[in-house]
Amino acid sequence: MTDSILALRDVHTHIQQHHILQGVSLEVKPGRATVLVGRNGAGKSTTLRTIMGLNPATSGTIEMEGQPIQQRKPYEIAHLGIGYVPEDNAVLYTLTVEENLRLAMFQESEQGWSRLETIFHLFPDLKRFLHSKAGILSGGQKQMLAIALALVRDHRLVLIDEPSKGLAPVVVEHLGESLNRIKEKTTVVLVEQNFYLASLVGQDYFILDDGRVVHQGLMAELVEDRELKQKYLGIADGGLACR
Repeated sequence: MTDSILALRDVHTHIQQHHILQGVSLEVKPGRATVLVGRNGAGKSTTLRTIMGLNPATSGTIEMEGQPIQQRKPYEIAHLGIGYVPEDNAVLYTLTVEENLRLAMFQESEQGWSRLETIFHLFPDLKRFLHSKAGILSGGQKQMLAIALALVRDHRLVLIDEPSKGLAPVVVEHLGESLNRIKEKTTVVLVEQNFYLASLVGQDYFILDDGRVVHQGLMAELVEDRELKQKYLGIADGGLACR
C-alpha cells in the first residue's frame, strides 16, 4: 500500500451498540477516482465518516500518505488536505453563495480566489447566484455548491457522499461531467448509489457488504460483470441503480 494516498487496514467502527464497519481494508491510488458501492446499510457512508474522524475507528489503522490519522480530530484531518462533502451537503442556506465559499476558504488568499475561478468554470450557476441566499438554489445547485466548498481549498483528496441523491437524470449527467473534470486535478473517493454515475466517474471500485469489503477492481470490469452486480448491488441486466 506504499503507493496509495489513503489506506484503511482492518478498520472497525461502532456507533453506539452497533458494529458498523467490521474490518474494512482498502487503498486509494493518487490521481484516480475510487468508488465505494454496495446496498443501503453496507457501511459506505460510515467509511467516509470514519476517515474524517466523525465516527472514529474503534480499531484498525487509517493512513493518509503513510501518516496515521485515525486518532486525529476531524478539523486536524481536514487540515491534512482531505475535503469532505457529506450526504446532506452541509450548505448554510441563510448565507449567500459567496459567503458560503468565503467561509470554506478558512483564510482568504490569492490562491483561494484563483481556485474560485476554476470552480465557476465547473459550476457556472454558482457565479450567477453568487450574491443569492444558498437556500433558494435548486437541489442540483446546492449539491454543486457543497462540492465547491470542498474544492475551494487545495485538498489532495476529496471524499464525496452520494452527490446524486434526489437529483433529476439531466442534473446527474451534468454532475458526472463536472466530477470527471474534478478528478483530473485531485484524487476523489465517491460513495454513490446511482450506478450510472458511479460507472461514469469511477476508475477503481470497492464493494462493501455488511461492513466489509467483499470485492474490488477496475470499474470498467465491474460494469461488464453481470453476476457481481446482481449479487451485491441488486442490479439486473440493464439496471443502473444499486439500491
